[in-house]
Amino acid sequence: MFPGLLPSVPESELPQAAVLVPLYQDGDDIRVVLTKRPMTMPTHAGHLAFPGGRPGDGDADVVATALREAHEEMGIVPETVELLGFLEPIHTVEFSLFVVPVVGRLPADPTFLPSEREVDKVLLPTLALLSQESAWRYEMWRGHRVWFYDLEGEVLWGATATMTRRLLGLEI
Repeated sequence: MFPGLLPSVPESELPQAAVLVPLYQDGDDIRVVLTKRPMTMPTHAGHLAFPGGRPGDGDADVVATALREAHEEMGIVPETVELLGFLEPIHTVEFSLFVVPVVGRLPADPTFLPSEREVDKVLLPTLALLSQESAWRYEMWRGHRVWFYDLEGEVLWGATATMTRRLLGLEI
């Protein structure tokens, strides 16, 4: 279904974090759930992101981390998420983390309860919209291509933009 989907997570010696890439059917469209982090957050303030973070003490694996974080940030009930697979992890240089994107399907017409502390805004673009290659742009930063996408007055960029492009099978 998604060209960038992997059946399992590649191993890494780096500390791991996880994000949930939540998808749901909306009529003929598939939507992805993105959040805008508040400016008060200690990291990635104001960035568009998938719900996620570092493992908690009770997390058995990256899937548990992604589901717990999605519940804390967006009120997504873990038992309602159908695991579809994983995207290639992202190595974040700034925090030296191995971020694992866990792709999951939500029930149609999901209910969200965004955390006021962790979510400033919820964006629900369709995959068809994000697949428009001409809407993407990039800049070279320290020899790496950094992708950008203007979305509802916000800018999707960095690791989340790379994950989104991998999900869509767009050339990285």
